[in-house]
Amino acid sequence: MSISTNSTPSTLLGLTPGVWTLDSSHSEIGFTVRHAGISKVRGSFDEVTATLQVSDTLEKSAATATIAAKSLNSNNADRDAHVRGGDFFDVEQFPTLTYQSTGCSRNGDTYNLEGYLTIRGLTRPVTLVTEFNGVTVDPFGATRAGFSATTVISRKEFGLTWNAALEAGGVLVGDKVTINIDAAFIATNA
Repeated sequence: MSISTNSTPSTLLGLTPGVWTLDSSHSEIGFTVRHAGISKVRGSFDEVTATLQVSDTLEKSAATATIAAKSLNSNNADRDAHVRGGDFFDVEQFPTLTYQSTGCSRNGDTYNLEGYLTIRGLTRPVTLVTEFNGVTVDPFGATRAGFSATTVISRKEFGLTWNAALEAGGVLVGDKVTINIDAAFIATNA
């Protein structure tokens, strides 16, 4: 989120106060995790809903997101079935992953979106380092805002502890998971 230089430090520039909804067809929630200690597996979630409640100040604004755990897509059906199962997400018992912001602060050219991420019923604080990519009106009259965000989490902190030892040492699945978000939001009540 951008801050105006000619007003108070918490005034949002270009974002009309109100509700903004995620345009999922122009957004991606992706992840990367180390595999076998030598490569990285990438994937995304295909079913995501999110809203921004933009206020007149950064401090009063909020973001929420809900991800369908079953929508995991790493382009490998066998791996996806394993990760959806009891060893990882256990989508039957824990069908969603959620994020609820608790605050946002400016950090140079980026913003720290503080909040709580819930995976597999465990809730942990997570900071999303966020870039505001601007606001525009598309050819159909919709007002859009773009954001990019990233964070790194420990999957073990969310109860995702399954692993397999490698013959040469180490483990099959790394603990650190990088989350990358490219999100487009549409003003729904502007």
